Amino acid sequence: MKKVLVLNGPNLNLLGLREPALYGHTTLPDVEALCRDAGQKLGVEIECFQSNSEGALIDRIHEAGRGYKDGTVLGCVFNPGAYTHTSVALHDAIKGVDGLPVIELHISNVHAREAFRHHSFISPAAAGIVVGFGVDGYVIALEGLVRRHARQAAAT
Repeated sequence: MKKVLVLNGPNLNLLGLREPALYGHTTLPDVEALCRDAGQKLGVEIECFQSNSEGALIDRIHEAGRGYKDGTVLGCVFNPGAYTHTSVALHDAIKGVDGLPVIELHISNVHAREAFRHHSFISPAAAGIVVGFGVDGYVIALEGLVRRHARQAAAT
């Protein structure tokens, strides 16, 4: 069974506590369970990882890239949090793993928020973007990633 990495960046460990009017009351463990349930229905294994450290996120992207090359990893759903707007290093990590499909995800609609949140360093490196669907966006991103993989497999 192929694996999908669900990667969460800084402060997402505070889901359910931080700004619940904006992000809701769902916790990160709830999101991880939602992803695992969706993965089971989609026929993929879900590996979840959260870090407030940019370097740890980069290391996981590199690891997923190696898994993509060896055929064990299908792709990555990535909520980079505030690193979206600041991290050239994460952009470079995604580009550097050559081919790993990364779906950028945001729980809130970042384009309806502060102007500094309108720019993403991740988007140009991402295979797709899901924004503003709340935590349901994780399921949407997983479904899209699996469908994308199936289309590509059928074309080859």
